[in-house]
Amino acid sequence: MEIPALLNVIERYKSDPESVYNTWFITSEERMKAFRSIRRGIQETVKSIAEDTFGNDFKGSLLEFVLTAITEQKQVFEGAAHPFYWKPKLRIPDIYENRSNQQKFGQFLESCLNAGREDQLVAAMTRLATAQIKGLGPAVANIVYFLHPTLVSPFNTAMVNGFNALFNDKKKLGSWESYLAIRETIISVNAHPEIRPRLSKDLGAIAGLLFEIGTGRLLIENNVNTVLENLKAQAEKTARLRHEEVIAEEKAESEHTEIQYLLIKIGRALNFDVYVARNDRHRTYEDQSFAPLTVQELPSSPWGKDVMETVSLIDVIWLKRGTGEIVAAFEVEKSTSIYSGILRMEDLARSIPGCTCNFYLVAPNKRELEVMAQFARPSFRTTLADMSLAFIPFNDLRYHCDGLCQFGDDHTIMNKIAKHYVPA
Repeated sequence: MEIPALLNVIERYKSDPESVYNTWFITSEERMKAFRSIRRGIQETVKSIAEDTFGNDFKGSLLEFVLTAITEQKQVFEGAAHPFYWKPKLRIPDIYENRSNQQKFGQFLESCLNAGREDQLVAAMTRLATAQIKGLGPAVANIVYFLHPTLVSPFNTAMVNGFNALFNDKKKLGSWESYLAIRETIISVNAHPEIRPRLSKDLGAIAGLLFEIGTGRLLIENNVNTVLENLKAQAEKTARLRHEEVIAEEKAESEHTEIQYLLIKIGRALNFDVYVARNDRHRTYEDQSFAPLTVQELPSSPWGKDVMETVSLIDVIWLKRGTGEIVAAFEVEKSTSIYSGILRMEDLARSIPGCTCNFYLVAPNKRELEVMAQFARPSFRTTLADMSLAFIPFNDLRYHCDGLCQFGDDHTIMNKIAKHYVPA
């Protein structure tokens, strides 16, 4: 496709309010939060493989938690976990029972974690491709994208279909050779001086464009006949489901905002300064703007840049007025990863010498069992022993909000509704 025509496609992609560009790439808070959590999960996966504690199934493995954090991005990554499910009858992907293959996979992930240059990443992917591990294909690019978003593009059926339609090609889905060629083309096109300013250095933007073309939501000359003849019904279904998904996400975001507001209200009633995630200060609930109710930024600290970036995205933090000392931190998890929320608060706890602040996961009542199961994980037992971490159900917070405001003297009032994990 010629550059002028491609620029027109890009503008249609960006102007569609329900495209993944607008609903995921530039506006999704969870996309921003995911990068550090996924990196931590990959580090733990590499460690478990090295120590031979990885296990012989996808379910319950640390890799499952990495892929859960990825699939929670929805839309673009909805099926990212499927290639890693253990299929016993087919013995694929062969990284659960074959120790040698498992170690090669671990070495690949470690190489990607430590890579600082493009050639190192390409070399790591080439080595994995050469290993020919049965059932383990270029879908691993969906993991590596969250380590190197400017160098590695996500990869799935819709993106391959979109690539073939856009560039009039015939690349294959499960082929490493096809993926590496697609990646080279994507990087080259994305770097074009007329295209780069309209998309992003982050390859998620152009991958989203291919995804929209591949699903038939964005029509171009090379996919019109296919969409009209074979995928018209599917395209309509996709558009309908996308609309329903957008509505559901708006509802979830509204509930998230409500819970943040209640925590702001309680914190102020207890005479604390309140900080909300830096990308949430613009929010409003029932005509109450968050900005005048909260402090603009966290107090200065000796934390590293990565930790500060993570902590600044914690949903609500209560600070002792006048000193800036952190008293309590709250992560609101409506439908997103409990695991990621715990990691963010663990980062904060480990960054504060002699930390005595209280940490709370605030989630729907129906997620209580899931939260307690996460609290019970062996990798978090030491964490829970060293920090005060509890669960607050949404409905309990709603029902008791006014009472907490009226009768609370300090942060310990929250323990009236908080649920702590008690080992069996």
